[in-house]
Amino acid sequence: MTSDLLDIASLLSDEERAVQSRVRALVDRDIRPHIADWFERAVFPRELVPALAAEGLLGMHLTGYGCAGRSAVEYGIAMQELEAGDSGIRTFVSVQGSLAMSAIAKHGSDEQRAAWLPRMAAGEAIGCFALTEPDAGSDPGAMRATARRDGGDWIIDGAKRWIGLASIADVAVVWAQTDEGVRGFLVDTSSPGFTATPIAPKLSMRASIQCDIALDGVRVPESTRLPDARGLRAPFECLNEARFGIAWGALGAARDALETTLAYVGDREVFGRPLAGMQLTQARLAEMVLALQQAQLLALHLGRRKDAGLLRPHEISMGKLASCRAAIEICREARALLGGNGITLDLSPMRHAANLESVRTYEGTDEVHMLVIGQALTGLAAFRG
Repeated sequence: MTSDLLDIASLLSDEERAVQSRVRALVDRDIRPHIADWFERAVFPRELVPALAAEGLLGMHLTGYGCAGRSAVEYGIAMQELEAGDSGIRTFVSVQGSLAMSAIAKHGSDEQRAAWLPRMAAGEAIGCFALTEPDAGSDPGAMRATARRDGGDWIIDGAKRWIGLASIADVAVVWAQTDEGVRGFLVDTSSPGFTATPIAPKLSMRASIQCDIALDGVRVPESTRLPDARGLRAPFECLNEARFGIAWGALGAARDALETTLAYVGDREVFGRPLAGMQLTQARLAEMVLALQQAQLLALHLGRRKDAGLLRPHEISMGKLASCRAAIEICREARALLGGNGITLDLSPMRHAANLESVRTYEGTDEVHMLVIGQALTGLAAFRG
């Protein structure tokens, strides 16, 4: 059985299909056999990082410094395949590449790029992106972390929350208020005063790492400041890279849930015939595949526009909102069709649904993206003032 009733695969180039095939093989080989155990034990598999790096997935949309330089569509395809394995694994690649590495590539100096990007692309160094705070999620402009000059150094104080990979990171891209506005700094995580504590227990993203960070008088030299990062536009540019990947990635979880359910209802007999032959089952499956393929077409359209240099922030918000909405509903419906067996880790939909509660929230909640879209429609920023 196939979930691609519209033959969207025919819209991809040979090179794009090759990326899809390679990443799908990695997921089948290195993730699917282990993900239920990782999720149950709440373990992020650091041993997987070399395989992700060898496939060129870390910073794959960046060019130079050992990065793969792939297209936006190829990057999106890779994110969809990774999230078909698990949202937590795709999140690792997003945090490393779309957030931490993108911040350095977009806003760093030549010296900073040379020092960090080759190592990060090779998986030899891990980065995190410290923007969100305990009291400032959807409103990063209200951040309380500060950086003040002290001679030729900066002293950073404050707290960050829900920071992916922070406890295993070698470098943290830390955003803080200064006398000149928001600025970004590359903080060595071994610096005195820097502490990252994993958040536990969690009901979602269990095969991933999210942390609280404490910054207590962390001293960094001027050379660690990202010279081209001025104001909130800088971190938002990185967030848009991650949101684009989510617009594709969430649909991987949805596709896996749908295909798992198709296989299950085809084998499961109820009242003497396959569950797949029931009218109500087919109606629910039809709704699921319709929502999935509509969102996949939108993601592909956004990818083509990004590759053409035409993609605008509100379009990314449309993609992230549409994909997350569709994916979470598909995974919930899939779990229902699996009955009681659907609550076990033997089957993927409920794990995907739990993960998607986080995916739906991070990099902009539904409400934030609706207001971005609303501003594009009306010209009025309803979330300000």
